[in-house]
Amino acid sequence: MSQEAGRLVSLAENLAAEKKARDIMILEIGKVSVVADYFMIAGGANKIQVQAIADHIMQNLKEEGYPLLHREGYQEGLWVLLDYGSLVIHLFQPEEREFYNLERLWGHAPRLDTVSPML
Repeated sequence: MSQEAGRLVSLAENLAAEKKARDIMILEIGKVSVVADYFMIAGGANKIQVQAIADHIMQNLKEEGYPLLHREGYQEGLWVLLDYGSLVIHLFQPEEREFYNLERLWGHAPRLDTVSPML
């Protein structure tokens, strides 16, 4: 992991945790796909929490100089996707996370248990 990518992933993971995101998982998707280098998958209890996690991540990553390239699903708050280029963040409500099961779909990608802080 490059130092810059590591910093971005670590920041995003810590920001999600600050808003009590559930079951945060980091997948090294770049080993099996060209979609991105990393996926972060996390959950929120409901629409309000999913949006709060997304807002917190977007605001703080912008302040740190990481531009948001694309956002989807924010209004509905069921599955919010935040694309930062090398990192794509997926925030789910419980039913959507279980239904789409990205962990299984991308199960062949190496999983990083935790990202060491590179702040």
